[in-house]
Amino acid sequence: MPDSQPRDAAPDGLMSRLVALLGDRCTATASERERHGRGEGRRDLHLPDVVVFPHTTAEVAEIMRLCSEARVPVVPFGAGSSLEGQVTALRGGVSVDLSGMQRIVRTSVADLDVTVEAGVTRGQLVRAFEGTGATFFIDPGADATIGGMLATGASGTTTVRYGTMRENVLGLTVVLADGRVIHTGGRARKSSAGYDLTRLFVGSEGTLGIITEATLRLHPVPDAIAAMIVRFDSVDAAVGMVVAMQQCALPLARMELLDAITVRSLNAFLDAGLPEAPLLFLEIHASSGASRDEQLHAVHELLDGFGGTVHQTAITETDRQRLWEARHKTFYAGAASRPGVDVITTDVCVPISALPACIAETRADLARLGLTPPLVGHVGDGNFHLLLHVDRSDAAESAMIEAFVVRLTARALHHGGTCTGEHGIGIGKRESLRKEHGDALTVMRAIKQALDPHGLMNPGKILPDDDLIPLPGGAA
Repeated sequence: MPDSQPRDAAPDGLMSRLVALLGDRCTATASERERHGRGEGRRDLHLPDVVVFPHTTAEVAEIMRLCSEARVPVVPFGAGSSLEGQVTALRGGVSVDLSGMQRIVRTSVADLDVTVEAGVTRGQLVRAFEGTGATFFIDPGADATIGGMLATGASGTTTVRYGTMRENVLGLTVVLADGRVIHTGGRARKSSAGYDLTRLFVGSEGTLGIITEATLRLHPVPDAIAAMIVRFDSVDAAVGMVVAMQQCALPLARMELLDAITVRSLNAFLDAGLPEAPLLFLEIHASSGASRDEQLHAVHELLDGFGGTVHQTAITETDRQRLWEARHKTFYAGAASRPGVDVITTDVCVPISALPACIAETRADLARLGLTPPLVGHVGDGNFHLLLHVDRSDAAESAMIEAFVVRLTARALHHGGTCTGEHGIGIGKRESLRKEHGDALTVMRAIKQALDPHGLMNPGKILPDDDLIPLPGGAA
């Protein structure tokens, strides 16, 4: 068990300087250090030495300046919902919790944009625009902070229509490793002015700087929405239906796959009453009731060719929310199906046409191992997830699961895909990143070196063979 006693965070009295800056918003209590030592997915626990709670960009900049002078690592922290170990403090140091930065700085429904601080959560942002005719659609499931969603390049159930965080960010305020503050992008809907620094930081997982503020795109709220659950006899038939809907250019806003194992765990967890078969959760966004009904009719026409039957259709907002609650609880339901062991949830993404083969090969691999993990997917994007249980006290089981994940990512790359569609790299997929990008990693390392020459920003994440810095005086 890592040392949980409060101690000075670094040589030269960094702890006392942070206390002078932040007062009781700087803490080294065991409970806060442990809370900030891991996220929701991988249970790797590495405690920071100190946790700080800044309220302004200026405070973040001063924290970074002090840590840079003392050569102490910094790990940005939002809501702690990351799934690949992004927030665990591999070398201790300072965890910078941005959850107190919750101001919505500026709104413009006319321009469909908003500027927020990094600690604003997705739910808070959506509630702020209720009744305005505009909303923010990116929905990763968890009520993550906007800063965390940007840092991991999050997406979710609505990506098939509204894109990922990369497509929905216009500009950022970022604090660099030495404490400098830069502003990238702006409010214009397009620009050809220089390098695209905004998207450089999106998905960088806190390894290049700390995002403290963001200007985001909003979207009009559709006049007519319908959701539905469709049952299939097999995963192959459900995925075939998805491919057909894509090829027919049906403008669905959500296309979510749950296999029968996932549905079984949901029924046990929520008493959901769903048919224990492969299900597609679909949602239609339309400009009118007539347009919505036309799209529903088109979905029904396609169903006959794939043996699908409609289990439920939801038109009212209350019914739709109840329908989607089940989809958003799949992680917790799956985790509860084997209590007392750790959970690894992993994702890959492939071209839509390769999705049926990739899922079928993955299922065959799992069958050889005697494993039946829940499978869910944002299949309209070619992105699917597996929730794998692992008993860390069983070395053979742990090795088997890790080897399977390596094969899964290699399979996705073979099909022209990526080792992660939305979970990010963190500590879990660094070697897969090497296989995916090869010599391009040298360019990534050059960027890292230019922006973070002392390796202070979330060390040990993303880049394989990342040299962890020797800190003055030993551990941070």
